Amino acid sequence: MKKVLILGAGMVAKPIIEYLLERRIGVTVASPMPERAQQMIAGNPLGDAVDWSMDDPASLKKMITATDLTVSLLPYKFHTEVARICISRHRSLVTTSYVQPEMLKIAADAENAGVLILNETGLDPGIDHMSAMRIIDHIHGRGGKVEEFWSLCGALPAPEVTDNPMGYKFTWSPKGVVLASRNGAQYLRKGRTVTVDPVSLFRDRFSYDFPGTGRLEVYPNRDSLSYIDIYGIPGVSTMYRGTFRFPGWCEALDAMKQLGMLDDGTSDRTGMTCSEFLAERAGTGKAGLKSSVAFKLGISVDSAAVRALDFLGFFSDEKLNYTEASPFDITSDRMISKMMISDNERDMVVMQHIFLAKWPDGRKEVIKSSMLDFGTPATNTAIARTVALPAAAAVKLILEKKIDLKGVYRPVMPVIYNQVLDELARLGIEMKEEYGLPESAMGVADK
Repeated sequence: MKKVLILGAGMVAKPIIEYLLERRIGVTVASPMPERAQQMIAGNPLGDAVDWSMDDPASLKKMITATDLTVSLLPYKFHTEVARICISRHRSLVTTSYVQPEMLKIAADAENAGVLILNETGLDPGIDHMSAMRIIDHIHGRGGKVEEFWSLCGALPAPEVTDNPMGYKFTWSPKGVVLASRNGAQYLRKGRTVTVDPVSLFRDRFSYDFPGTGRLEVYPNRDSLSYIDIYGIPGVSTMYRGTFRFPGWCEALDAMKQLGMLDDGTSDRTGMTCSEFLAERAGTGKAGLKSSVAFKLGISVDSAAVRALDFLGFFSDEKLNYTEASPFDITSDRMISKMMISDNERDMVVMQHIFLAKWPDGRKEVIKSSMLDFGTPATNTAIARTVALPAAAAVKLILEKKIDLKGVYRPVMPVIYNQVLDELARLGIEMKEEYGLPESAMGVADK
């Protein structure tokens, strides 16, 4: 019997544990939360939980040696360290995180050791790569060229539970969601490189109507330019990767950025109230705070941003209950305390690829690839399913030697993406593809 080591028992671990156990693949879940891991194993005799953290590298080496393959669901900063141990023990590794520069530096070591380090095998990154490459290879295989490529994705609450001014509830790594909001971005638009500094990220947005969700907003996702080479589309005039949110999120997060509410740098907050914190950030007095904040931001007191700050309690005299703390910690903690999705509420994952293809005869065609997936915390959230199950499918295929690559990879090759996408379709996670659409169907012409 094959056995897999899973590092981490966080919010996306349960579907991969269930998938492997159902297929009679043994699982060891190593986590500083062994009770949570045991709940996910649910008494299956093929699974066991180990109390472990990255502070114990000796135990990690033993566990990697004792299993056939490792899956790291740890924070991305630990993946390269885990990969080095896997290489030394001649064991393959699967992660759902972006490839870091340090990971690329050990590609030759992995290849020489006969080991596959497969990264970015989740949702975004993951399903986005695989579904995009299937269409890109379709276009190239028929002599065509990709002129424009838009890739939009979001993990969101279902429309019926967007009951706060930000239209958002957390279904995965809450701190990570807020932390990502501090990024800048780059993309290519009609041949022009656009660089968005972090403070302006949420101002660079546009609306998009996705069937079944209503109007969404899109803002750019990190560095789109690097995907021109990754996807092999050097002649593309538009390369844009974006994040979906319901209206309210971008406006509220932009206001928080302008006010410095997401800044690092700790200071003594002993005895401070929420309104005192906001007044300090805005550089105003407490009197007439709502009007003062709105004036400083150049927005209405009835705006989504001011309503969001009110919803989070920042105009109240509630004590913050901190000593040393950063604005980021205070703001993100308030959001987490009021915006976690509940067990009886649905979440959803929305993904949209839009291609403008040009064929050798000069004809142009719009191709769309779309996914809308729903889940609930009571079973498995949509974000957990769509992040974990691509990795689970890849693990099974590697163990069966149906994926037999060596080195450091993303899932952008047919031998990976065709098999993983086919397995996901059997599990009910599928991109619906539309071909032969006119240019008017792009839906992003106003960007």
